[in-house]
Amino acid sequence: MGEAEVITGTLQTPGRVDKALAEASELSRERIKGLMAEGAVTVGKTIVTNPSAKMQAGAHFEIRLPPPVPLAATPQDIPLDVVFEDEHLIVVNKPAGMVVHPAAGNPDGTLVNALLHHCHGQLSGINGVARPGIVHRIDKDTSGLLVVAKSDAAHEGLARQFADHSIERRYIAVCAGIPNPREGKIDARIGRSDRDRKKMAVLPKESSRGKRAVTHYKVIETLGKCAVIECRLETGRTHQVRVHCQSIGHPLLGDPVYGSDPKGLRPILKEIGFARQALHAADLGFDHPVTGERVRFTADLPEDMQELIDETARFYR
Repeated sequence: MGEAEVITGTLQTPGRVDKALAEASELSRERIKGLMAEGAVTVGKTIVTNPSAKMQAGAHFEIRLPPPVPLAATPQDIPLDVVFEDEHLIVVNKPAGMVVHPAAGNPDGTLVNALLHHCHGQLSGINGVARPGIVHRIDKDTSGLLVVAKSDAAHEGLARQFADHSIERRYIAVCAGIPNPREGKIDARIGRSDRDRKKMAVLPKESSRGKRAVTHYKVIETLGKCAVIECRLETGRTHQVRVHCQSIGHPLLGDPVYGSDPKGLRPILKEIGFARQALHAADLGFDHPVTGERVRFTADLPEDMQELIDETARFYR
């Protein structure tokens, strides 16, 4: 078991302590309540156990998160599209629909289960058994490239590059409408939505919540009332491309959470069975954490996204 993670900060709003802590910490209110019941929440010098207790803005808080409970992930013989592999790391082209690691609701059939079988258990253990080798993630219904550490040295080296934003990440997406200007930079904080804690949202620049997120986009093809765009990430926040595109009025086609598909395309999406966000991690570049060599990998668009582009172009022709 590892050490407990400690989250500290200052309450920004007065009122119920569970709500104020959720806003300040990025944890859900239910998670906060559970931690309170365990005596893991301190405000000022007092251990707080009552979620409805009233607190003043400006109070200092400390939340102790227990180490993740090791997850007994089992190796499973699931086919993998391996783009590159050596003794230190493996780069895979993840299909849409595959969850990266086991969690509630997805106990198996994940990328981790497949990797444990493929690598015969040889994955970095820095993050504990729960997420062996996982340095970064892409959403279940996003396809594309993912690098996984097989050695602790690779894990540490890759984690540093993700932290200092030196990793090259290029995504291909299909969005509703045509962005204007056709090339630009979206620099907007991303954090939990006030309206729905399961969703992410763009927050005011002056907000103390969330984290700065930067996406560079460029239109590479127009499809009538839609566009194929490339998005290069400076940062890697949860749902970053999806939230940023929605924030400028161009949500991704098929996105069940942040999308709003053009009405005329809905029958086409249904006909071709496209029911995910049109997003693909196409390029990944980084310094090999052990050899120091700069490496770059590319994954072609999967068939479902290519079909979506072809059918959309045909619809507006």
